[in-house]
Amino acid sequence: MTDTETLARMDRLVSTETNPQAPTLRPADAATLIVIDRKPKTPKVLMGRRHAGLKFMPGKFVFPGGRIEAGDRSMSVTGALHPRAEQALMARVTRPSAQRSRALALAAIRETFEETGLLLGTKDYGSPERVPSNTAWSAFQERGVFPDLESLHFIGRAITPPKRVRRFDTRFFAVDRTAIADEVEGVVGPDAELVELTWVTIAQAKALDLPPITTVILGELEARIAAGFGPQLPVPFFYQQRGRFVRELL
Repeated sequence: MTDTETLARMDRLVSTETNPQAPTLRPADAATLIVIDRKPKTPKVLMGRRHAGLKFMPGKFVFPGGRIEAGDRSMSVTGALHPRAEQALMARVTRPSAQRSRALALAAIRETFEETGLLLGTKDYGSPERVPSNTAWSAFQERGVFPDLESLHFIGRAITPPKRVRRFDTRFFAVDRTAIADEVEGVVGPDAELVELTWVTIAQAKALDLPPITTVILGELEARIAAGFGPQLPVPFFYQQRGRFVRELL
């Protein structure tokens, strides 16, 4: 599917979910993490199915993610974002800063832990000495895992269109499965936000019940892997302009 066909399909899908009477909300900063297993001949990605009783995207298959929280701005890390990723994260934003970029990356790691039980990072340096109080980051300290920003790739950004009940300015990160340092069991289940996790090929993932933007990002990820998955590759940015989706490269 060409870029033009993809954007037209997004316009059609999103128009069915728009409420003309809804106020135009300011999008909240959010981050998502795609965990990729590149060992098989055909790479696989980790997808989670949301609980059918949730008000937002019930029953959809998604990547783990959510909003920035205060503790994400002060959590200790090892490694740093690639300069090209940091540059792209600071493009087309009001008051860009390295701290904000860092917090977005950490939000993706924390949300992945909260929704899947997976701790992304390294055990090579022992436990972080201090973590933000009353946050999920305490599990990283208890398990001796430092979040590692160097392992993250920034691969996409998308802003929810106006006239939606919720709006997010979402940054999509990707990380190799080898970055999983530990796992807490029992996080996913019938009463949790994610009721199941599954490793699927990108082709299999596209056949699942997905939000429109997830389908688009999967296509971008597929192209990125085919191009070598290097950190210098441009980052697509999707947003609506005069009622139509635009794809811009950061």
